[in-house]
Amino acid sequence: MFTGIIEALGIVTSVENKGTNKTFWISSPISAELKVDQSLSHNGVCLTIEEVYTDVHRVTAVEETLNKSDLDSWKQGDTINLERCLLINGRLDGHIVQGHVDCTAVLIEKTDLNGSWAHTFSYPDNFKALVIEKGSIAVNGISLTVFDAVNNNFSVALIPYTYSHTNLQNTNSGDTVNIEFDMVGKYINRYLVTKDAKS
Repeated sequence: MFTGIIEALGIVTSVENKGTNKTFWISSPISAELKVDQSLSHNGVCLTIEEVYTDVHRVTAVEETLNKSDLDSWKQGDTINLERCLLINGRLDGHIVQGHVDCTAVLIEKTDLNGSWAHTFSYPDNFKALVIEKGSIAVNGISLTVFDAVNNNFSVALIPYTYSHTNLQNTNSGDTVNIEFDMVGKYINRYLVTKDAKS
């Protein structure tokens, strides 16, 4: 379980194809503190630490993860948002994030607001029921608040700290990001869908 508050930025140092899986080595300021079998959010995707060596760590993404996220496009030199799992005695500063990416979205507009930045994304139509005005959403693992939720587009605003401490500073129109919708909203939507189906 995560909060969507990014702890560090990592750099992809190598990528290796292994059958239908992909293995990544990531260099980061927190890599040396990690332990094998620990869960770590990478751009919003929960991956298990398989090996730690000085300031780098190794993780593997299986085919299902590659299909639902942007990990299949990662390459050497890419910057990745990292967050360690929530401590049970810690504060929930963002919102409840599982690290289970639902889909990807495309950045369609990035606006400098002279003190903050607005990013507008387009996402698949079938998820529209899960995006609400002022609701929570995880974009590349970052807990953000939705505004201008229209059709299958939504916008988020980034304060200078969030912008400079996450990889959204490197995104441009046409880039793909990982999206995890609010877990509470997903449960409510599921209940309503199955309730209607029984009626």
